[in-house]
Amino acid sequence: MIQLLVLHGPNLNLFGRREPHIYGTTTLAQINERLHSLAQELGVSLECFQSNHEGALIDKLHDNIDRVQGALVNPAGLTQHGVPLHDAIKAMPFPVLEVHMSNIAARESWRAHSIISPAVRGTVQGLGWRSYTVALRAIAELAAEQAAEPRSTPKETNP
Repeated sequence: MIQLLVLHGPNLNLFGRREPHIYGTTTLAQINERLHSLAQELGVSLECFQSNHEGALIDKLHDNIDRVQGALVNPAGLTQHGVPLHDAIKAMPFPVLEVHMSNIAARESWRAHSIISPAVRGTVQGLGWRSYTVALRAIAELAAEQAAEPRSTPKETNP
């Protein structure tokens, strides 16, 4: 079974309460419930994790480097400055998608640039909580495609 990881960054535990005019009133628990329900429908296994600490998000990626086949990451406030998170994502052998509930390009100018985007396969944003479900469908397909690819064997090199 394909195993996927969802990482929610700093302050996302406040979804539903924090700036509802931007993020809506759907809570993080409700988003996770919807993701787990969709994961069951798609026949994939899903683990969701939220932290307000960049290191905890990085540790979760490292801990799952050989266990999962894909990940969704909403870096939240780390989007613009999370160099260590960017580097950790680049080190993963599986596809990772960046997710944002709002359209960061349509907000304050300083939010428009993501340091995370160059490290991920793609970005889904601006659809509210639906950004997560759209991204989950996509990462499940990408992970299944990658799992179906024949593995190449390393070639010996002579020193």
